[in-house]
Amino acid sequence: MPYLKITTSKSIDAERKHNLLKAASRMVATELGKPEQYVMVSAETPVSMLFAGTDEPSAFLELRGIGMPEAKTGKLSELLCGLVESQTGIRRDRVYINFADIQPGMWGWNGETF
Repeated sequence: MPYLKITTSKSIDAERKHNLLKAASRMVATELGKPEQYVMVSAETPVSMLFAGTDEPSAFLELRGIGMPEAKTGKLSELLCGLVESQTGIRRDRVYINFADIQPGMWGWNGETF
């Protein structure tokens, strides 16, 4: 049930976007100990963004999931920033990440909630 949304101001070609999504899906599944079959990732590029008052390439990531362990957010931040940097060239200091722990009753799937 984890969902990672990657939004960036940088244009990314289809192949690189696909590679980014595949790598992010594996990473999130591994780090959260969840089956990849339940992980969803998306990427929106390019979007208009300013960060620190400039339009230099930047990214905003949202990682949501049931039981998001705060103890893992530091490592996830390191890994996700590194992934974005290696796949897009966006510097780590131009990436924000929002982590959200969602209550099971607030997450729907297959016509039900968890």
